[in-house]
Amino acid sequence: MPNKNVFNTLNNPVFTESVNTYQAPGIVSPPESGASKAGSLFSITGSASALVVLSLISAVITLKITNPAASGKTVYVSRIGISIGGSSLLSALSGSSTFLSGGTLTSPTTLTPTNNNFNSSSTSVMTAQSSTSAPTGGTTFTTIQMAPGVFAQDYVGSIIVPPGSSLTVSVTSSSSSVGLTITSSANITWWEA
Repeated sequence: MPNKNVFNTLNNPVFTESVNTYQAPGIVSPPESGASKAGSLFSITGSASALVVLSLISAVITLKITNPAASGKTVYVSRIGISIGGSSLLSALSGSSTFLSGGTLTSPTTLTPTNNNFNSSSTSVMTAQSSTSAPTGGTTFTTIQMAPGVFAQDYVGSIIVPPGSSLTVSVTSSSSSVGLTITSSANITWWEA
């Protein structure tokens, strides 16, 4: 077979075509799509508000997910969303967020993770908690200074929480503008395999 190139060349490229896009679509989707279809994509959310009455005040929300040592599952973080906001005078509002491995919550409240496939009865192996206090301990791996608004980071599984470990996200908003109601919010989305 002389002069029959099987590889792309500049003058004679080889093209491919999907012939049955219904059964095998020629598209690529993120792993969260498959995890959601399988009923293993979960999320938790929380928020805290405070009214500035006399002086500087803060609103803190902390979320923590813990993968039990005997879970038999590995957790892959899909997205972390955080935000700060206020009722008025947003320019007088500032905040920060910290992401930690580990950490201890003060007076935690237990949360039930939501399965993002509303047709699935699967439940998460993760223990989820929230607190309106900043965490103690842990190892910080990300700190973000925030202006009013939303910040969302897609991790697409690049943060891995193996059995026996945990992830903590804490958001703090602060203001000294009397009469301003401030709010801190956080959301964690993950899948389990």
